Amino acid sequence: MSDSPQGYLTTHVLDTARGRPASDLRVELYRLEGGTRLKLIDVITNADGRCDAPLLEGADFTAGVYELLFHAGDYLRAGHTSGLRASHTAEGHFLDRIPLRFTVDAPGEHYHVPLLLSPFSYSTYRGS
Repeated sequence: MSDSPQGYLTTHVLDTARGRPASDLRVELYRLEGGTRLKLIDVITNADGRCDAPLLEGADFTAGVYELLFHAGDYLRAGHTSGLRASHTAEGHFLDRIPLRFTVDAPGEHYHVPLLLSPFSYSTYRGS
């Protein structure tokens, strides 16, 4: 057994317009190698806006460039923004798919990449 720490990757999505977790939002994870984009996982966020398990962990979580693709438009069009102006939902939406590309250089650590989402903006950071 190795003494090196086992890192892992997690994410969650917060709907900042509603002040709640974004449940039922599709998230895809890709690894980029040269000109190739390899799909690793396709998940749906749970009631807490999180995935039920780490997206990658242990030996599968290696140094490299990754991309999380959040299907924000589907989430926003699905009516999760009730109480907001109609232009935020249905046909009138600004955001669709949100790609977050990031580099893992210390795969023995925990990388947490959350998305803070509203109908007209988003932000992210490396969390803990």
